[in-house]
Amino acid sequence: MSETPRLWWEDFVVGKVLTSGTVEVTKEEIVDFARRYDPQRFHVDEEAAKQTMFGGLIASGWMTASLTMRLMCDAYLLDSASLGSPGVEQLKWLKPVRPGDVLQVRTTVLETRPMGSKPHIGLAKSRMETVNQHGEVVLAMEAWGMYRRREPAA
Repeated sequence: MSETPRLWWEDFVVGKVLTSGTVEVTKEEIVDFARRYDPQRFHVDEEAAKQTMFGGLIASGWMTASLTMRLMCDAYLLDSASLGSPGVEQLKWLKPVRPGDVLQVRTTVLETRPMGSKPHIGLAKSRMETVNQHGEVVLAMEAWGMYRRREPAA
């Protein structure tokens, strides 16, 4: 995080779209993540995965969520006045992520409001969509972010 943030709460206006860079998902990363955190057969065993409804190896949804978070950090969060999040309201895995997929995140600001109890903080609700190289949404979530205000209310 930079000393002087580039983005403050006031910069997260409704309708604003932030787009991340990309990341390619590898078979090795899928298996490594799954062995450590989600060792279901369709995440760790390529042959066994062929016998499932997925027809092959897929990334854990939690890996996809983690990659989404990293892409958001690199795109804007690390250069913002972010104070974290009070939580995720919705998280959906819409399509499997496979080895070789290239992911990117689109964040759209849906709603903003100052925090009533803390005038130096503003809240921004956003919809994050992680898309693959075909433009298909593989993950969708809605969450609130907390940001310092550039000019706190009196």
